[in-house]
Amino acid sequence: MTGTLIWALAVLVAIGLYLSWTAGRLDRLHARIDATRAALDAQLLRRASVAQELATSGVLDPAASIVLYEAAHAARQSEEEQREVAESDLSQALRAVFADAAQVDAVREAPGGEAATGELTEAVRRVPMARRFHNDAVGAARRLRAHRKVRWFRLAGHAPFPMAFEMDDEPPPALVERAA
Repeated sequence: MTGTLIWALAVLVAIGLYLSWTAGRLDRLHARIDATRAALDAQLLRRASVAQELATSGVLDPAASIVLYEAAHAARQSEEEQREVAESDLSQALRAVFADAAQVDAVREAPGGEAATGELTEAVRRVPMARRFHNDAVGAARRLRAHRKVRWFRLAGHAPFPMAFEMDDEPPPALVERAA
């Protein structure tokens, strides 16, 4: 009788340790999501700031400046619910403004244009990477939260369900080609 009680207690302790480890893993994944979202927000803000700075620098033609400035301003000022749409609009505006390699060359030839173009190129290259890291972390947390043990024992606590950040983040080909 005592041996059975010890084995039952050992099994309960092992199950408790396993559930505790799983809850800790889920907590670390949620912390990773928070960190990757902060990095994504920083890269999106950097891209919008560089685009806005370039739009107001006077090196673009007036129509391109207005399109780029309005898209960058909308991306910076958007509410969380509209953020993905505003960032996609900025990506489309960047592709429209820098659709032609001649436009990229014209910006580079202007005073300070080389530095501005380089900074914008780096910003548009980093956004897809930051978004991919964030969405990978979200996917890992979603997969773990889908397990029955996590749902049955409510190991996620009150953490909100992680949401991926879906946007059009394709960089302007002419801008990226000229930088290479």
